[in-house]
This record gives sequence, structure tokens and C-alpha cells, in this order.
Amino acid sequence: MKRPLALLERAGIDPYLLAILATVALAVVLPAGGSAARGLSAATTVLIGLLFFLYGARLSPRAALAGATHWRLHLTILAATFVVFPLLGLAAQALAAPMLGPDLARGVLFLCLLPSTVQSSIAFTAIAGGNTAGAVCAASFSSLLGIVVTPLLASALLGGAGAVRLDAAAVLTLVLQLLLPFLLGQLSRRWTAGWIAAHKPVVTAVDRGSILVVVYGAFSEGMVAGIWHTVSPGRLLLLLGVCMLLLAAALTVTDQGARRLGFSREDRITVVFCGSKKSLASGLPMAAVLFAPSGLGLVVLPLMLFHQVQLMTCTVLARRWGTAAAAAHGGRAEAAVPVGQSGGRPAFQPRGAGGEFPDTPA
Repeated sequence: MKRPLALLERAGIDPYLLAILATVALAVVLPAGGSAARGLSAATTVLIGLLFFLYGARLSPRAALAGATHWRLHLTILAATFVVFPLLGLAAQALAAPMLGPDLARGVLFLCLLPSTVQSSIAFTAIAGGNTAGAVCAASFSSLLGIVVTPLLASALLGGAGAVRLDAAAVLTLVLQLLLPFLLGQLSRRWTAGWIAAHKPVVTAVDRGSILVVVYGAFSEGMVAGIWHTVSPGRLLLLLGVCMLLLAAALTVTDQGARRLGFSREDRITVVFCGSKKSLASGLPMAAVLFAPSGLGLVVLPLMLFHQVQLMTCTVLARRWGTAAAAAHGGRAEAAVPVGQSGGRPAFQPRGAGGEFPDTPA
């Protein structure tokens, strides 16, 4: 099993992307309906709670607070994530809505409201020779704040269209399904951190399996409701173009903004990678809570496309900048250890980060 995966990774093909595509294909050919759909919905609720419990259990408070005194760096990244990106999303939604349709356009805006990734942001920063300690803290802050900020932004910017209702019941669902499991995971670290570190394959399977179940449920709902017949190949290509333009704009704004603010090269790299990425691992569960099941498939499609675009683009950038950094330091690259490119991540991660952060395709 390991050899085929290694061959795929060597060929530049992400095995987890293939798993997601296979899950989508399964939902198209064999969607869950009736009692199967109800059972899948219950399973999804449990798995999302388990997913956020594992996030909390693996996120070390000590690692999250490391480097917290670099407030200019963290505020810049948070501003890029929760201010600049939503503004880009509003512009993209307004321009593309007539061609994409309301659900896909809402999905474009929703992905712009999500927190940054954790694991891959840190890994890319390390490969490129950036401020890894700053990336650990900034990405952790973004992930934690996103549990609260993203639903509030979604309610404010998408609630008017009736797509998101952040009423008392929705808030209670968010607390019980996302925030409470996360906090319980944090409190359980004394007993669970060692077990999780010793059973990474099992925990990784739960992480990735949970995401695949959410994907299958979302696309099954779309098939049963017949909404996929409304998505033409032309609209998919247009959506891909919108995702590419969004990422290009985010990379440009974060890079130029960091330069104008006078950050060092290492901090600029951290701002670019932590401020331009969006979390699939957080976004899919949040979407499952915030949006009606009937339109969920179209809403999460932009996020899934953007996720693959950002991984491929940032992999190229990180390796290019890392090579330049190694050459500038006489061939000594940033300390990193090979771990394998599972879940769409690059083939390296910073020393000391293993086991501290979610091992899903964040």
C-alpha cells in the first residue's frame, strides 16, 4: 500500500485529493437518500464533534502561545484572513454571481471568511525559510478565532440572503458541535496527548475519514436534490478561474503589505503563507452546520477547488523560496524533516511540529 502512495507522491499527485475525487464520484453514482441520508447526517454530526475534539487534543497550548509577543505579525495575518479576504470575497461574489449563480457565489464568499490552515501553513513556512515559530502562533490564533469569527461573518454577510441563520439554535449547535468538543480536547490533553502521539495512523484515519464523510454527504444531498444538473463545465471552469484570481490577489496583497510594513524576509514569508490560505478541514464542518443540506454541495465546491489551487501554488512557492534561502545561507536549509506528502501537504514539516496539529488537509 505504501509503495503506490509513494509513487503517486513522487509523480506530484496528492493521494488524498484522489480520495476526495473518488468520494465525489461515489456520491454521484450512489448518493445517500431516505433513511441512509438520515443515518449519514447523524454520523456526520458525531464525526464533526470528534474531529474538533482531536483538534483540541493535538493543539498544544504552549505551542499556540509561543511567539505571541510578535503582535504586529499576528495582527497583520489576522487582518489579511478576516478583513482583506472577506473584502476580496465580496468583490468576487458581486462580479461572478451573474455567471456562477447564487449558491456558487455564496460558496466563493464563504471560503473567504474561513480561518487559515494550521499544519500546512507551518510546513510551507518552514520549507521556505520563514519564521516558523511565528507561523505556529499565528496559524493557531487564526484557527481558534475562526470558530467564532467565521460564523459571525457568515451571518452578517450571507444571512441577508437567507443562506445562514445564526439564531439561538444555530449558536447552540455551533457551541455543542464545534467549540465544546474543541475545549474538551484541550482539557483532555493530560490523558490523551500521549495516546494520540503513539497512534498517529489511527487518528489520521479518523481525521481524513471524517472529512470524506462530510464531502459524501454534501454531494449526495446535491444529487438527490438535482442541483448538480445546473452546474455546466463552463461554470466549473469559471469557478476555477475565480479561485485562481482570489489566491493571486491574496498572495499579492499579503506580500506587498508585509513589505510596506517593513517586515523581515522571514516574517514576510510567514505573512504570505498564513494570510493567504483557507482551511478545508475547518470549512467543511462549519458549512455543514451553517448551511441548509440541500444547497451544501454547491456552497462547498468553491472551497474544495480553492484548496487544491492553494496547495499546488504554495508548494511551488515554498520550494522556490526555500532553495533561495538555502543558497543564501551557504546551502543550509531551514530545519525540517521528511514526513511524506499526505493530505495535500508538502513532503516536509518543521521539527517539533509533528503531532501538535491536525493531520488533515487543513
